[in-house]
Amino acid sequence: MEQPVLNEHNKSEHRPSHTAEHLLNQTMVRMFGCGRSKNAHIERKKSKINFDLPECPTAEQIADIERKINELISADLPVTYEFVTRDNIPEGIKLDKLPDDASETLRLVRIGDYDVCPCIGQHVESTGEIGSFRITSTSYNESSFRIVFRVT
Repeated sequence: MEQPVLNEHNKSEHRPSHTAEHLLNQTMVRMFGCGRSKNAHIERKKSKINFDLPECPTAEQIADIERKINELISADLPVTYEFVTRDNIPEGIKLDKLPDDASETLRLVRIGDYDVCPCIGQHVESTGEIGSFRITSTSYNESSFRIVFRVT
């Protein structure tokens, strides 16, 4: 099979942190009914991600987020890829975060049956490779909830 042509990717993500970002996005969507992050800065030492929320989550909810991510990591879910054309996108896949110049062929990243989204970044092969997920701080300002996290 011919390798699909995708946009060039100019980042070299820390694979465990980037895969944890996918889990965090889906966890926030499920827990709070919000959209995926409006922006993220993912690195080996410290990662930051922002979500639009009408109010700040409670300390208990923040602890639940961290616990859920670590449960998903422990479940050792497989990370798989699927290539689709824009006219063959599975139902429920949102394309609103794609850049304007995104290629006609998209790579969907699937983490078990928990999350699927278009992404050209680098990931681990299964969630068990992520390590431990820890929220180091949070802040809330004008409907923007920021989570700072580390994986170790």
